[in-house]
Amino acid sequence: MPKEYSRSDRVGDAIQRELAQLVRDEMRDPRVAMLNITAVEVSRDMSAAKVYVNFVAPRSDEESADAVAALNHAAGFLRTHLSKILSLRVVPKLRFFYDGSGERGQALSALIDFALSQDKVKHVHDDSDEEQQ
Repeated sequence: MPKEYSRSDRVGDAIQRELAQLVRDEMRDPRVAMLNITAVEVSRDMSAAKVYVNFVAPRSDEESADAVAALNHAAGFLRTHLSKILSLRVVPKLRFFYDGSGERGQALSALIDFALSQDKVKHVHDDSDEEQQ
């Protein structure tokens, strides 16, 4: 019977869970406050992990880039703490990336809502024109 998730997926989930707690409890850099770790992709050989983050509070592109740079600078610190928490022979090298999919999703949702409201207004005007005739 095949496993439901590959080992790299299970390790990625564990890293995501532990990193969220480490960033919240151990990091004192104000640039990385209020962030979500949206995904962790671990390579098949467990040597590298891509960590995708987004921020709860809206930030400019420059502030987001600074925060991701701070996380990449602290990657060794976080990897050391992960090695103490997780029982892995080799802890993957961490690389952080900004995940802007949340903002894009909100923008698309706002566009859809706007289009629906405009369509509703148009249909209300069309219905009232038909009643007057």
